[in-house]
Amino acid sequence: MNYSELFPDYPDIVSFEDMRTILGGKDKKLGRTTAYKLLQTKTIPSIKITREYRIQKADIIKFLLKK
Repeated sequence: MNYSELFPDYPDIVSFEDMRTILGGKDKKLGRTTAYKLLQTKTIPSIKITREYRIQKADIIKFLLKK
């Protein structure tokens, strides 16, 4: 599967808010607590730069495909 074809409106590295939107679906966002839990338990890998999380879009897609 070519990951670059999924979610073409988002860059390869996304913000916490972008991740919430991607996982929430159309016109929704995933809950803030649930999103933080996914990152803190490393269910979705991320890095934290100062106070901001950065997440690879490919890791979000891999998470979605496991479901």
